[in-house]
Amino acid sequence: MEDRVKSALKKVIERQSGRSILDAGRVETAAIMGDTATVVLSPPVAGQPDLDRLQPEIEKALKKVKPVKRVRVVMTAHRDEAPKQHAPHQHRQAPPPVRKPARRVIAVASGKGGVGKSTVAANIAAALARQGQKVGLIDADIYGPSAPRLFGLTDVPGLHKTDAGVQPLVAHGVKLISMGFVVKPGMPVVWRGPMVQGAIRQFVTDTDWGELDVLIIDMPPGTGDAQLAIAQDLPVDGAVIVSTPQDLALDDARKAISMFEQTHVPVLGIVENMSVFICPHCGEGSHIFGTGGAKAEAERMGTKFLGEIPLTPDLRTRSDAGNPIALDDGPISRAFLETAQAALAAADDLTKPLPEIVFD
Repeated sequence: MEDRVKSALKKVIERQSGRSILDAGRVETAAIMGDTATVVLSPPVAGQPDLDRLQPEIEKALKKVKPVKRVRVVMTAHRDEAPKQHAPHQHRQAPPPVRKPARRVIAVASGKGGVGKSTVAANIAAALARQGQKVGLIDADIYGPSAPRLFGLTDVPGLHKTDAGVQPLVAHGVKLISMGFVVKPGMPVVWRGPMVQGAIRQFVTDTDWGELDVLIIDMPPGTGDAQLAIAQDLPVDGAVIVSTPQDLALDDARKAISMFEQTHVPVLGIVENMSVFICPHCGEGSHIFGTGGAKAEAERMGTKFLGEIPLTPDLRTRSDAGNPIALDDGPISRAFLETAQAALAAADDLTKPLPEIVFD
């Protein structure tokens, strides 16, 4: 691509990421032949195709380049100009089924934010990768992505797309996709529910995951559109529910469990995060959020208790630094590894064939 074309296209900004369409990897080809400039765009990594907005901006930018008089802009995927009208008795066609991207797909969820769900998801993924599993992680929290921080990838230039699909980033042996790799740090994602659902589906279907043993989906908190889209449309083997021991968090954990039950996604079990605070000075434990609440709730609901994760200052600093503590050899690392293995075993148990009944 000529420098003068690059210079012009760098002035055209993609709204989803706030970067130029060049920096966002949207321009597949661009060339000038005679007085005609032709630009081929790929669709955005997440969100609705935006050719209707970008085309006049690209035309305006390139017509300032001599000898361009005509500009052709083509997008490799396009949006229908008008939605098809359906009769009142007809239902819209369901989206095509999604090919399962891993041997096991596990959602890590909570009924509310602030219970450390993303930290648990990241360390479960890191623990499994450390054990030799081929692991991927989707940061499905579109509005508040945490994976870039947790895996030390806050300064990446963005996602790259090839013929094979969107290329996930890799850190600590885990393949990662996150909205945090698409938008600038600190920029909010102001999207309605259908756009969020479409983005999450694209993260699964349009990513070149390769051959994965386990795909972890770090769910958004709550039980809204995004959560329903994942539970209903994606091939999830089961869900891990994260809660703290206190009753306030357990109230919301019950809602998350109920949502998965209504959408026929098995609940693999409950993890009690921040089960005890371990003082870094004296080594004594303090149950600042109560004790045993998640384990008792698991027993009450007839689901498995997958483990308890203590809270330490080192866990917080390692998470902020993007270096998962599950990579260590200490007690916190062992707690995450045992929790990860318990979740994976619960998922495997769901697919074991029933014993054959032999009649005399």
